[in-house]
This record gives sequence, structure tokens and C-alpha cells, in this order.
Amino acid sequence: MIAPFVDAAELGGLLAADTRGAGNSAGNLVIVDTRWYLDGRSGSEAYAAAHLPDAVFVDLDAWLAGQPSPAAGRHPLPEPRVFARGMSATGIGDASTVVVYDDAGGVIAARLVWMLRALGHEAAVLDGGIAAWQHAHPGAALETGVRDVSAASFTERPWPDALLATIDDTQSAAADGTALVLDARTLDRYRGETEPVDARAGHIPGAESFSCRDNVAADGTLLATDALRERLTALGAADKPVISYCGSGVTACHTLLVLEHAGFALGRLYPGSWSQYAADPSRPVATAN
Repeated sequence: MIAPFVDAAELGGLLAADTRGAGNSAGNLVIVDTRWYLDGRSGSEAYAAAHLPDAVFVDLDAWLAGQPSPAAGRHPLPEPRVFARGMSATGIGDASTVVVYDDAGGVIAARLVWMLRALGHEAAVLDGGIAAWQHAHPGAALETGVRDVSAASFTERPWPDALLATIDDTQSAAADGTALVLDARTLDRYRGETEPVDARAGHIPGAESFSCRDNVAADGTLLATDALRERLTALGAADKPVISYCGSGVTACHTLLVLEHAGFALGRLYPGSWSQYAADPSRPVATAN
């Protein structure tokens, strides 16, 4: 399987090797823009204003998440039939190799990549996103507008239970230490110093802070593999299975891809994440470190 992260040069190589030579109008390579913003800005508008050549847009809220609710969280996994329909409509088929980018260090793109890889599909995050592509191709223009896409055949499959953790799994594992529970949100949210969107501030008692934003350098590219491995080893990722959560189950996927990239065992995603957990007043909350 393709590595979970590819750089701009590797994407160039994939484009050159693709059977259609470029774009997603034929052949197997599909480039996806999945920009999304917590502050409410429109990812689709950002895509239409400027995107990588031949890229298509996948709307996180429409195709990568189910109906939000306090009981399920802000971005629960979508029903498999919904995900399959969205992938098909975007031109992603069973034989596609998918490279996904954003403008946030890959932490949004990771959601689609993790979902595809969980189902056995070839998918990777473009390391450094749109900025890295522009840096590697300084003379190349970005495209504007919205591409027309031919539907592809994408087989519906259930989400694999072995890669998922429930709210009870996560709470009990964090409390008794049977798994390393990692919180991918920023440190201030983990400590309960601020909470911009969810019902309560703080973190699941026993969880460790592992901000996904700290996995990338100032230019949005991943830290060196050794540095990532060091961070994870210091927290115990070499000794225990890992469960990853964040605010709503999106950026937690970046942690899971980093685990794989750094050579650790595959972790589990807690899809409801803090948005589900904090909405249940019976669940205990921790603050500070």
C-alpha cells in the first residue's frame, strides 16, 4: 500500500506514472482538495478560488461525516452507503489511488485518507498541502472553478470494528491504562483553558496530550520521522495500543496516520471524540496536565 504521506515530488511521480498522464478524468490517480475550517469559512469557495491542477473537492460535512448530534458528536462517521455515494460522485473508484491535501498541515486531509485506508484503498496525504505543491512548482498556475467529474464505481463496505473505539472503550482505557489514549487537540483545549465549540472544557481523564498541530513544522510539512517517533515513544506508543480522539474525530485521524508513518502498530479512532464525550454530563472531565 502507498505510504500515508507523500511529498510534492512523489505526487509528481504519481502523476507521471498515471495511465491518463494527468488529472482525474481517466486512469487511477485522483487528487482531492478537502479544505475545511472550524471558523466557518467555506472550503468549497477556497477550492473554487484556487486548487491544484485536476483536483476535485470533497466536502467533509457532506460525505465524510454523518448527521451531527450530542449523542454522536459533531462529525460521526457517515453511513457506509453515504461514503460510497460521495466517493463515486467525486470520481473515486475501487482501483483509485487518492492523494488528499488541505492548507492546514494535513490535519483535515487525514480524515479522508484514514477512511479510505481503513477500507483497504490506496490513499495518502500530500505533505505540506497546497503550499508545498506551489513551492515545488513555482511556475505552475493553480486552477480555478469547479471540475466536472465522471462517476466511478466505489463498493460500499462497513467500517472495520477493529479500527474503532467507542466512548466506553476510550474512557475505560484512559482510566486504567490498558491503551494509550491520545488527544489531538491543541494543548489549551486539552487543559481546559478554552473551548470554542463543545459543551465542556477539558479532556478525558487519563488521556495524554498529543496535539496534531505539533506534528508539523511552521511550513506545514511533517516533522522528521525520528522526531515523531521520539514523541510517540515518550508517551508509551511502543508499549500499548493507541486510541486517538480530538474535537470531533477529524484531526484525530492525523495522529493515526503519523503512528503508521513512524512505524508503530495501527491505532483506533474514537469517532465521537470530545464533542460526544463532553455532551454527556455523566462523564468525568479532567483539566490541566
